[in-house]
Amino acid sequence: MKRSTLVIVFLLGVSLSFAQECDKTLTGKVIDFHDGKPLKSATITFNSITIVTDSNGIYTINDLCSVSYAFTVSHVNCNAQVFTIDMSKVTTKDFYLEHHLNELEEVKVAGTIKQETSSSQEQTINTDIIEKYSSATLGDALREIPGVSSLNTGSTIVKPIIQGLSGSRVLIMNNNVRMQDMEWGDEHAPNIDINTAGSVTVVKGASALQYGGDAIGGIIIMKPNRVAAKDTLFGKTIITGATNGRGGSISSKIVKGYENGWFLKAQGALKRFGDFEAPDYVLSNTGVFEKGASIAFGINKFEYGLDAYYSFYDAEIGVLAASHIGNPDDLIQSINSGQPDIIRDFTYDIENPRQEVTHHLGKVTYYKRFEELGKWTTQYDFQHNQRFEFDTRRTDELSKRPSIDLELTTHTLISDFYFDAKPNYSLKVGVLLRYQDNFADALETGVRRLIPDYDKYDVGAFLTGEFDINESLILDAGIRYDFNRIDAKKFYLLTRWDERGYETDFADIVIDRNVIGSQLLTNPMFDYHNISSTVGIQYSFKEDYQLRANYALAQRAPNPAELFSDGLHHSAARIEIGDLRFDQETSHKFSASLQKNNEKWGWEIAPYINFINDYILLEPTGTSLTIRGPFPVWEYRQTDARLLGVDAKMYVNWFKHWQTDHNFSLVKGKEIDNDIPLINMPAPNFANKITFLKEDWFNLQASLESQYTFRQNEFPPNIDVFSQDAGEDVELEINTPPDAYHLLNFDTNMEFKLGEKNDLKVGLTINNVLHTKYRNYLNRQRYFADDLGRNFLLRISINY
Repeated sequence: MKRSTLVIVFLLGVSLSFAQECDKTLTGKVIDFHDGKPLKSATITFNSITIVTDSNGIYTINDLCSVSYAFTVSHVNCNAQVFTIDMSKVTTKDFYLEHHLNELEEVKVAGTIKQETSSSQEQTINTDIIEKYSSATLGDALREIPGVSSLNTGSTIVKPIIQGLSGSRVLIMNNNVRMQDMEWGDEHAPNIDINTAGSVTVVKGASALQYGGDAIGGIIIMKPNRVAAKDTLFGKTIITGATNGRGGSISSKIVKGYENGWFLKAQGALKRFGDFEAPDYVLSNTGVFEKGASIAFGINKFEYGLDAYYSFYDAEIGVLAASHIGNPDDLIQSINSGQPDIIRDFTYDIENPRQEVTHHLGKVTYYKRFEELGKWTTQYDFQHNQRFEFDTRRTDELSKRPSIDLELTTHTLISDFYFDAKPNYSLKVGVLLRYQDNFADALETGVRRLIPDYDKYDVGAFLTGEFDINESLILDAGIRYDFNRIDAKKFYLLTRWDERGYETDFADIVIDRNVIGSQLLTNPMFDYHNISSTVGIQYSFKEDYQLRANYALAQRAPNPAELFSDGLHHSAARIEIGDLRFDQETSHKFSASLQKNNEKWGWEIAPYINFINDYILLEPTGTSLTIRGPFPVWEYRQTDARLLGVDAKMYVNWFKHWQTDHNFSLVKGKEIDNDIPLINMPAPNFANKITFLKEDWFNLQASLESQYTFRQNEFPPNIDVFSQDAGEDVELEINTPPDAYHLLNFDTNMEFKLGEKNDLKVGLTINNVLHTKYRNYLNRQRYFADDLGRNFLLRISINY
């Protein structure tokens, strides 16, 4: 009976198929989704039948039945797509493919990173360098780039400096989110785990206007690797161990991708070091304990996509015990003696003075592409930054309470549209809304607020464009407007209020003159209107030469520290004083670069000049007496400044297995009116490296690097302070730079296959091979101790 039923069903199906009329016709075009051009010789495949489009991208398919068909449409350099069409309802259909798909990927076929701009100076560090610095900091890794140095507080608090500028003038983008982590402090390092990045690009200057118009120094752009739309599962684990600090780190990530475009990524890192060591002694209380994790998921299709991301960063950082002084004589003694006043045995314990920092970051991004038009992207991100700074206070009970407790919460909404349909030009237009709240918990600390409570509001809009004049010449330009409002509640001591002469200019902001403790409460509210713009060219000639030239106008509103600082900054062990009268900085930067690149050798020379009106600097001015004794006083001041410099690099492939790399950087900063050198300008430096490569020997790479840092001979005058020991004013050489120094570093690595899909990479780095004693002018702890001695660092990377 069952067999008979199957036969009847089969015969009925055959009879119905013969009875069905298959006289339908489908016509249309195969079109480039990107720019609307018809695609010649595109193929349409169904039921083992293939149709090819003509020179106008037109196709015709006859003899179709009134049923649904799955058509596979493909073209050279396009991802094939499947379209399901019900022929009972449709007679014409245009198929859209993305013919420029490779151009939209972040990583090109040649392995170079897509440039953020066409005309500015920029450079990218790749995965190999990120792995090398897996247990270090973002600032350490960026020193591989000419023109990038760092402002250090010891070995673990490292702030990037780009062509002489740092802090609020350097914008850091982490997975397309602008970091908001109290970057105004010299000893506030970026709250970022470098292991979350797939690549890091430095744009020198404010020409990448889509990210912000106030990046007078430059922009650091950290991007994760994209997940391909295919079924895949892979991961990586990096383990490091170091002798200096007797610690190490572990970082691991795993990625799961699906053919339908969905993906999931998870990453975590742990770093632990004890006291670091100079060549002759332990740098007591310089340990670090750092934890980080991130997770991301979403869907990544060509037509649309959604990405959700969350990261957590937590760090406990010790500050050199000897760097917290009690009076100017302690500082004089430290500078003159050549070694710290406090030297203890090695330990992993982190005591006061120390920092505890946590940072939460979350974002949701949605994008959609529109046929023959472009791509619309909208993103919301949230950040919460909590900073505790602990000082050595009068009693053990007080020492358990933070001296600074700051909580910064930021909400940002951005939306932009990228018009990229035209072959010879593209435009991007976007808007930004941001709200930020800072809460300083004086009840928890028991001390006056260094930075007050405030609300900050930002609104921005930009337009950028890139124009291909011809095959050799590209023009890019852009303009941006930003509105910033800061609304603060700040207590002033009457003595400070009178000392600064604020009653004359700011009497209207006082809201309570009867505060206990000879104070008054004010409500300063400031609005800033900032205009930024850029224009530049990229000209390629003689096959392997390229010229770039750029002008960038940038304006930066003063940050809360520059406006409101008023008291003892415990982590820095100094009194800092801001000024309510500050205007925004205005930068006019002219930069150029000429480069040649081929397989044999290449070079680049990149000069620049940056005129900054109303430049805000922080400098030592004297001492002040507190209940804890005298402390150095550092005051913010505005002046007109000029920064003139050049970055240069060269590589030569001498023989099959030998290569050399050479970098040089020089920047000179001066106050224009009185010709006084600017404080904290990087000293000139040379770096030369010779590398041996042998792919047959398990992809062996071995390099020896020579770093020479000149003495900074241009620095502002020292100050006179009263010495209790001498009973008179004496010169405090707080600005005098240390001597020049030379370091040798060694690095090597090899790769081994562990099966078909897994591999093991082993590397060894030796920093300061000769165990050289030195002090870096841009290390705030140079007054108290030498820099790091020799360090052996072993790293193991497993790809699976």
